[in-house]
Amino acid sequence: MRETSAAALTGFFTCLLLVPAGADAARPLVNDKKAPEGRADLDVIQKHLTDSLPATRKATVCIDLGEGSGSGVVVSPEGLILTAAHVTGGVGKEFTVIFEDGKKVKAESLGLVASSDCAMAKITEEGTWPHIEVDRGDTSKLGDWVYSLGHSGGFDKERGVVVRLGRLVQVKDDTVQSDCSLIGGDSGGPLFDLTGKLIGIHSRVGMRTQENMHVPVREFVKNWKGMLKSEFIGEGPFAKKPEKGKGFLGIGTALRAEGGLKIDKVGRESPAEKAGLKEGDVILKLDGVELTTKEQFQDLLKEKAPEDRVALELLRDGKPETLTLRLGER
Repeated sequence: MRETSAAALTGFFTCLLLVPAGADAARPLVNDKKAPEGRADLDVIQKHLTDSLPATRKATVCIDLGEGSGSGVVVSPEGLILTAAHVTGGVGKEFTVIFEDGKKVKAESLGLVASSDCAMAKITEEGTWPHIEVDRGDTSKLGDWVYSLGHSGGFDKERGVVVRLGRLVQVKDDTVQSDCSLIGGDSGGPLFDLTGKLIGIHSRVGMRTQENMHVPVREFVKNWKGMLKSEFIGEGPFAKKPEKGKGFLGIGTALRAEGGLKIDKVGRESPAEKAGLKEGDVILKLDGVELTTKEQFQDLLKEKAPEDRVALELLRDGKPETLTLRLGER
């Protein structure tokens, strides 16, 4: 009989620690212990973390909003992002996403759930993006070891994504709480189990850094289709639904001319100016509705809210053009 090497025995016992008989093969045994019982348990935690960390770091992004920033995580090769509703602040907003290596790409917010702080966004540039797996089976339990990632305090290429290890200390229907340390800038970032599956998104940073609430993935799964359709779902403290009548275009129109309304003024830094509208352009239609009077045009705009997308068909130097833009806020 051949002698068993020490390395082989070590590997055997590590496997026993990782996958107990009759247990879920993906669930580390250390999750079911009140505390690590020795070096071997700590080694198991470390191995899971170091094995899954490279992929999760690559998929964790900074959401640069211009006047502030949050975090998010990419969950599909096409660039679908999960984050917090209070980070995106609304539907159809444009912002910049920054990967850990410093690559910057354009993105746009999709739908959100105002009551639970869920939000989706999408990278609008073509490409195949680093992404992670979502724990759609909702397998995490109270006491599980977890780790959080985020761009704490904003993007810092030299430092990179910040990693914090902890445990789930409270599990409720619409929230989970961990003792991972979080600060400003982490909001919207991901919470992972030890295997690198996404189990939650950072929502509320507590007064103490160890008291933080996360939106569980099940809340995202429940509202997935609606958010993909860019729906503003529910009412709550995390996002305010834009009010109709407050949409702002930023132009002045003269009397009817050439079958439409002639623009005689374009406001500086207005949505109209940013979209490329010019004095002298003649607007023929708004969202497919033919314009007949200035009052009709104003009435149509009164039905629009900030961030609504509108399509304008116009004549410029006698040639037809179509511009699509998002309204600002009055």
